[in-house]
Amino acid sequence: MTVRGAGDGGAGGVFEAATGDGPPPSDAEQRSREVRAALDGLLQIRRLTGGRGGGSKAAPADWELRQPVRAVALVLEAGGIAPSSVDGAGARSSTGYLVRAGERPGTAVVEWLGPPGSGAAREETEALGACVPVLARLGWDALLYKGPRGRRFLEVEPTGA
Repeated sequence: MTVRGAGDGGAGGVFEAATGDGPPPSDAEQRSREVRAALDGLLQIRRLTGGRGGGSKAAPADWELRQPVRAVALVLEAGGIAPSSVDGAGARSSTGYLVRAGERPGTAVVEWLGPPGSGAAREETEALGACVPVLARLGWDALLYKGPRGRRFLEVEPTGA
């Protein structure tokens, strides 16, 4: 979700949901406020547009269906799940979720990644499992799969898709 005015304390910046491929936030408290404001805005969009669920705030809105990576990333971050991050050279610098586009339109994939030697691969089943109820509360179905090299990931789609 993009929210104008949220990225720099309201002075014209842009809020971007943390997909897990960016730098860590410089101010965790400020980031927490921005995430809450973005989630409140998303829920307001759902209330005003009626979503796919005939007015249910638990069903993703059309905006989310067009941008599932951003929507899923916002839901995870607002749910207290930590995103992964990368340093200036693009190397993974912290362990957490990574959201990317799924193979099918309207879907997203969530992986659990970390720096080499971080133990992210050992944590992934439990960590991804913790993402499932967070996503379900806001209208997203997530199924756990085992991919190449035995790594697990979630495939996420709107409930009832």
